[in-house]
Amino acid sequence: MSRRPNPLPRVYAWRTNLYHTPMIALSTIGCGSLALAASLFDKSGRWQHRIARFWARLLVGFSSSKLRVVGAENLRKAPVAVYASNHTSYMDTPVIFATLPFQFRILARKNLWSIPFVGWYLNRSGQLPINTENPRATLSSLAHAAHTLRDGMSVFVFPEGGRTQDGHLKPFLSGAAYLAIRAQAPLVPIALKGVYDLMPMHARFLYPGPLTMYVGEPIETKGMNVRDAEALTTELRRRVAALLGGESAALPE
Repeated sequence: MSRRPNPLPRVYAWRTNLYHTPMIALSTIGCGSLALAASLFDKSGRWQHRIARFWARLLVGFSSSKLRVVGAENLRKAPVAVYASNHTSYMDTPVIFATLPFQFRILARKNLWSIPFVGWYLNRSGQLPINTENPRATLSSLAHAAHTLRDGMSVFVFPEGGRTQDGHLKPFLSGAAYLAIRAQAPLVPIALKGVYDLMPMHARFLYPGPLTMYVGEPIETKGMNVRDAEALTTELRRRVAALLGGESAALPE
């Protein structure tokens, strides 16, 4: 007797094509247009960031996934900080914008600036492009981001430098640690769980499920210098890995 085919892949395909993709596209175009209009009179970026948070919450809602934050109290322990998270999916950015309860700037790969609406928002809202293929340009980008921190604006970084292909944590680049040390700002580890399952790399469909953002205790950088960046990067990755392992409380020093 032949087995009946599993209907779930077809369900995911139909739901993505008929619901998720149109709603996400319309939300991105609509909110991107609003953010561009807001940029004409709002030089602080406050309204653009509010629109981005609204867009992000729409996308999370349209993904049919429930999002919770564990350790949210750690997001308020430093007025200005570098926030660093694992990078698992295109949906990571909406999850981050939907949950961080303050205005911030994101340090992102320069090629994102070429994407319609997304790139326009990134450019007009003062986000921070980084060219990882050019060491001199990378240092210049990090110096600019450090200046942003010293001006009182938090910065968010994906220290893996790109999305994971298999869901496992990749090696961390030292940019987040270097940036935090240069600005003498705390470094806050964040772990995203379930977002890879929602939209794995190269996937064409969304697979809704529970999403969790774990926020760890801030790592203090006062007194450190750039020679400590490698050790700090190792510690940051250890803490993110521990959060992914289910530890959501403060980790021991």
